[in-house]
Amino acid sequence: MDIVVLEKSAFEQLLSEVRQLTQRVEMLSRKCQDKRFQKWLTGEDVCEILEISQRSLQTMRSKHKICYAQLGRKFYYRPEEVELVVKQSGKYHHI
Repeated sequence: MDIVVLEKSAFEQLLSEVRQLTQRVEMLSRKCQDKRFQKWLTGEDVCEILEISQRSLQTMRSKHKICYAQLGRKFYYRPEEVELVVKQSGKYHHI
């Protein structure tokens, strides 16, 4: 076990920086709770909206015809991106 000794001023500086970092993280967390970031569509949702199969959606991803985010093995799509694809296809569905 290592013991680290800090001067009081260095310790207070460290605490101050940790507080600032905590405030930044809390601010970013509040930003991400904004409605724009809450509504992501699953692959199943997108397939239903576009009336395509999972394989067709995979092909669209591979050809960079639709933007997505991947968490683990699941893919998520922004509604705005899907609406853009819908408009380009000539079909209109409001998401």
